[in-house]
Amino acid sequence: MIRAFVAVVLLGTLIPEIEKVEARLPKTGLKPVKPAQVHITLKFLGDVKETQVSPISIALSQVACRSFDARVKGVGVFPGSRAPRVVWLGAEGNFEELHAEVERLLEPLGFGKDDRKFVPHATLARIKFLKKEDSLRLGEALSDLSGVDMGTIRVGSISLKKSTLTPGGPVYETLKDVKLRDA
Repeated sequence: MIRAFVAVVLLGTLIPEIEKVEARLPKTGLKPVKPAQVHITLKFLGDVKETQVSPISIALSQVACRSFDARVKGVGVFPGSRAPRVVWLGAEGNFEELHAEVERLLEPLGFGKDDRKFVPHATLARIKFLKKEDSLRLGEALSDLSGVDMGTIRVGSISLKKSTLTPGGPVYETLKDVKLRDA
């Protein structure tokens, strides 16, 4: 079995900007995502059999969504500021259509539709526990970073990714890249 997900990989040109944002977050209480691994998850598949990789790849290659421009901006938390668990980087663009298309293509393979409303974002850090002073620092950082605007990127492909959990954090491997049709 492998842990798998479908994602939009952020361009390498954004890595220095992601590093700058992560550097402004509190150092304790947060587990940052390595900037080169920051991505927008379209659908988490969970544990899948290796024999499912080929059918999933074939299904994803049928994606009908066209490439589009997206804006990467804003920093916030899920589920909310009272008990944050995830620090995210916002994304605006045609992600909802792309997410719906991925769900449509994978549903016949036994992957149910997501229960929660899809909110396009890239996880910057995960939070297990924050001391009061770290929570205050996070609130100040979020206030300062809420207007961050990293500009526009071109979303021209999606990737089927394998996630291997290690003590140093997850390691991602691309199993299949699928190009979107030109707009």
